[in-house]
Amino acid sequence: MGHDISGINQSGEEIAYARFAMWNYNANILYDLLDAQNYNGGVSGIGDSVVFTRKQIEKALHDCRKKFKKDLSTVEVNDLLTWDQKQILEFMENCLETAKKEGSVRIIFS
Repeated sequence: MGHDISGINQSGEEIAYARFAMWNYNANILYDLLDAQNYNGGVSGIGDSVVFTRKQIEKALHDCRKKFKKDLSTVEVNDLLTWDQKQILEFMENCLETAKKEGSVRIIFS
């Protein structure tokens, strides 16, 4: 069990991926940024997906950067929060890149 969250392009290819252990509270950060707590099953995602528009992903990425407010280029291996912040930021950036090209991105919460 755990939170496996994937960004999928229109061709069905995975373009972004974030993984959180089932009790890793940091998964809530990503659900909150995407306004997607309805897809959070507690120990994992609920196995459903939703399509996000470019504007929704831009807002989520803006909020992400505002929330973290620090350079995440160097991550301490033992710092789970910082590692998860970097994982979330990269996930959001990859989703935005696809949304810019295609107008939207599908995110699967499993």
